[in-house]
Amino acid sequence: MNSLQDCAVLHNGVQMPWVGLGVYKVKEGEEVRSAVRTALEVGYRHVDTAAFYENEEGVGQAIRESGIPREQVFVTTKVWNTDQGYETTLKAFDASLKKLGFDYVDLYLVHWPVKGKYKETYKALEKLYKDGYVRAIGVSNFQIHHLQDVLADCEIKPMVNQVEYHPRLTQKELQAFCRENGIQLEAWSPLMRGEILTEPTIVEIGKKYGKTPAQVVLRWDLQHGVVTIPKSVTPARIKENANLFDFSLTAEEMKQIDALNLNKRIGADPDNFNF
Repeated sequence: MNSLQDCAVLHNGVQMPWVGLGVYKVKEGEEVRSAVRTALEVGYRHVDTAAFYENEEGVGQAIRESGIPREQVFVTTKVWNTDQGYETTLKAFDASLKKLGFDYVDLYLVHWPVKGKYKETYKALEKLYKDGYVRAIGVSNFQIHHLQDVLADCEIKPMVNQVEYHPRLTQKELQAFCRENGIQLEAWSPLMRGEILTEPTIVEIGKKYGKTPAQVVLRWDLQHGVVTIPKSVTPARIKENANLFDFSLTAEEMKQIDALNLNKRIGADPDNFNF
């Protein structure tokens, strides 16, 4: 991995940049357009949104206005829980596509494993994939048992599982399961909404390389083979979060960071959520 344009290769051969911009809680309109614009100028070629974020329109607009050819930017969006089910997912995808203003999406994800619905939802994703509207499909916030449930009778294996992942929640078993099954793990909230940035171990390692704690954590993601999508609206941070390719962590430092795991979530538990 030498640059922001370097990609993980999904099991269907589609290339997905290792680093992207997350836009959760970024306001529709100028705020999201400006964040995406900055990221694209810095060299990002991967933006992660969702129907639930209500900013797909601004994301699409910023990409179009950037002048960068559509096929050079990897765009992810997700179907929200209230739209899950076969027909409703197809409708929701259509709405997302219209808002983005594109004729296809690079990656479409089931946002949460809604009980009794996520398998039907995933079937709709398979149809969208076969019909050529999405280049890759996957899931988000799925535990091993949810993945096993989907794998039991899907036609097309999920290509990605996007989950909460950071040094306090290393999800080793889930990562191993995904690796064995050719599913790319992707981290949301890789910086634990800032909570992890004062952790002395990480601060110390950063000092050694002249890097910020955020850069150390994002580098740790990459060296674990995890795609990462830090969220920021601050131009300086968007730039900083991309500057990960001029240093690497030793095996010992990777172990030190792994040892910070507490199985601690800042988001909902995928086995117990009610939205």
